[in-house]
Amino acid sequence: MNHRRDGILRGEGLRRLSPPPARLKAGPVVVIECVESIPCNPCVQACPKGAIIIEGDINNTPTVDYDKCNGCGLCISACPGLAIFVVDASRSDGVGVVVLPYEYAPLPEKGEIVSALNREGEAVCDALVVRVINTKALDRTPLVSIEVPVEHVMAVRHFRRRGDRS
Repeated sequence: MNHRRDGILRGEGLRRLSPPPARLKAGPVVVIECVESIPCNPCVQACPKGAIIIEGDINNTPTVDYDKCNGCGLCISACPGLAIFVVDASRSDGVGVVVLPYEYAPLPEKGEIVSALNREGEAVCDALVVRVINTKALDRTPLVSIEVPVEHVMAVRHFRRRGDRS
């Protein structure tokens, strides 16, 4: 099962969009979980390294040249579908970082403990907010970096602030 029945990316569909394990361990890298065939390419335009490609028809989904990607994250806020993340599984202390788009108010604060959620919205682990970037250049899509156990960097795709009911 990929994603067609409930919209949740999983199985072969997820494996196909994931960076190779060796690249995950080499440093920050973009993960694009875009599965919609629609005319959209702001991520391509946002990438200063030319690492994001849409071949042929603009309705095709983007792919990543992982040799070019440095994990800068400029593409995250450019994505209208909130389908782009940066993961970093390169640290040796067992902790990884996930950079997420976050369009809710109020923004979390650095040092805040949040509940990291998987694609299904289920709590996976606690996470530490280590950075919040909210600049005009990000086009009203702040980026929140959270630390999670490294084994969860490819599972965590959102978070819930403590006390939030939704």
